[in-house]
Amino acid sequence: MATKIRLQRNGRKGYAFYSIVIADVRAPRDGKFTEKIGTYDPNQNPVKVDLNFDRALYWVETGAQPTDTVRNILSREGVFLMKHLRGGVKKGAFDEATAQSKFETWKQEKEQKLTQTSTKTAEAKKAAATARLEAEKKVNEMIAQKVSEKKTAEDAAKVESLKKAAAEAAAEVASQNAPSEAPDAPTEEAASAEKAAPEA
Repeated sequence: MATKIRLQRNGRKGYAFYSIVIADVRAPRDGKFTEKIGTYDPNQNPVKVDLNFDRALYWVETGAQPTDTVRNILSREGVFLMKHLRGGVKKGAFDEATAQSKFETWKQEKEQKLTQTSTKTAEAKKAAATARLEAEKKVNEMIAQKVSEKKTAEDAAKVESLKKAAAEAAAEVASQNAPSEAPDAPTEEAASAEKAAPEA
């Protein structure tokens, strides 16, 4: 019976996570399996893998063939490295303690790299958030400046219209309070008639 290490889909629509299972190559993807050796959740950042390392190593050494995705997961978790080191121990290249120390060194380097990556990601997020905040502040300042300019222009227009209305009102009041014109001067005929009257 050909045995595969594969992913079995779980979760809901749009949010899938997977179980890492040992199954017959002829079994359907979500069908019967021999053993569950871990879980894989790609929805988190970084991706979360919960793996039974000893059982995974056992099945790899037994000859179970992983799928491409599972091969990447097992390689990242160090299963294939441990298999390689155990092969070196069997051949007599080095002893078990040396193999274990090499694996621990690799694991520490991997954890340091993950820490550095997560730190860089956090710093990049912080820098992006700061940049967005600065851009938003600039936009708000520009909007406030435009609003103040518009308000200043409106105030100037109001003052101008008030001055004009006051000037018109003053002109109207002045025209109403002006003295009425003097009565017309007597005409020459009326003056000569007045002179002729006493003579008569």
